[in-house]
Amino acid sequence: MTFRSKFFTVVPFVIVLVLSCGLQLIIAAQPLAKITVEAGNHIRIDTPVCISLKDVSQRIISHGGNSALRLEEVNGAIRVPVTMQIEQQGKTSVLWWILSGTTPAGGRRSYELIQGQPTKSSVVEVVKDDKVLLLKKGGEKILQYNHAIVSPPKGKSDLYQRSGFIHPLWSPSQMVLTNIHPRDHCHHVGIWMPWTHTKFEGRQVNFWDIKGGQGTVRFVKFLSTVSGPVYGGFQAEQEHVVLQTRDGEKVVLREVWDVRVYNVGGPEKGYRIVDFVSTQKNVAKSPLHQDKYRYGGFGFRGAGEWDGKTACYLTSEGKNRKNGHATRARWCDTYGSINGQWAGITHMSHPKNFRHPESMRIWPSGQMFFNWAPSQLGEWVMEPGKSYVFRYRMYVHEGKVDVSVAERAWNDFGHPPIVRLEK
Repeated sequence: MTFRSKFFTVVPFVIVLVLSCGLQLIIAAQPLAKITVEAGNHIRIDTPVCISLKDVSQRIISHGGNSALRLEEVNGAIRVPVTMQIEQQGKTSVLWWILSGTTPAGGRRSYELIQGQPTKSSVVEVVKDDKVLLLKKGGEKILQYNHAIVSPPKGKSDLYQRSGFIHPLWSPSQMVLTNIHPRDHCHHVGIWMPWTHTKFEGRQVNFWDIKGGQGTVRFVKFLSTVSGPVYGGFQAEQEHVVLQTRDGEKVVLREVWDVRVYNVGGPEKGYRIVDFVSTQKNVAKSPLHQDKYRYGGFGFRGAGEWDGKTACYLTSEGKNRKNGHATRARWCDTYGSINGQWAGITHMSHPKNFRHPESMRIWPSGQMFFNWAPSQLGEWVMEPGKSYVFRYRMYVHEGKVDVSVAERAWNDFGHPPIVRLEK
């Protein structure tokens, strides 16, 4: 065989081999998912976003599963690694990340999920012992959930013993913004969520003012805890117990708290974002009747130093502590001063909530108490076997309330960016 014939015999083989190898490289470089985020009608600043990966789950499994994923923002030829976190919801994976920086109203951003090692970042950490669960980032404490029974002050009835509540909640500068067992309302415990005027099997039951011995709320167990670079949090099961029935104690509501803190803000930016979701299922055979009443549900007792002129409210409708009680709002900011330093929490109600915009219990004077109170608008019933979901967000901030910031933060919660998987 001549050199010329050998050349034309070998070259096609080489070309086929190169093309074959090149094709494999192209396939390996292909994204597992292309994702677009549209800001919509609102400006976005460091906004948490997520999307279900259900439609691309088989593709991800075939390329190594969730442990081998990397997210990158794509802008033309520029690719920027993005910190991400995978949440497992049953068999479905949900991708979380932060829409970092400022995205103007109408803006659009593009991302690709590819094979590779995820970007490393600092984490919001869960630290748990036999009494409390602490959410923190580095040396900054954020909030503490008390899963062990906390006894009341000396001299108070043992009926005030309580578990399953948040205290302390700290500001980014580490001021304590909650209070428990205050003298005027010993049953107040930081952030908690019992119902007040209810009827069960023909009897009045108060799960709120537990000194009456009618009802209480107890921690049962943790369903999950997670530390992560996008958020840290926990799911805790609680039970709402009727203490006096014909058959003794009876659990009426089985509740799950889903609490998470996002890895945004911090001391340098002066804020934190905390999501609080309570899912309550009536596990009894009888309905729980909710009477019309001025308070009951998600409650917040502010710092003991917040009193009189150092305890302020402002709602999304412009109401304050003098005229805000029994009005309805999308958000309400509770803020006050401790040793001359102001801080507060913008409490947000989600549009999917029952009777949104929700009614509020606001104290017209004295110390600080706030309550989302849907029962103000009339009686309602929690039926056996049915679940009821209450979704809230807390924007914990330094300084006095800034209405423009509160509105932007609520839009992130109530009207989040639109996140899509590209076909």
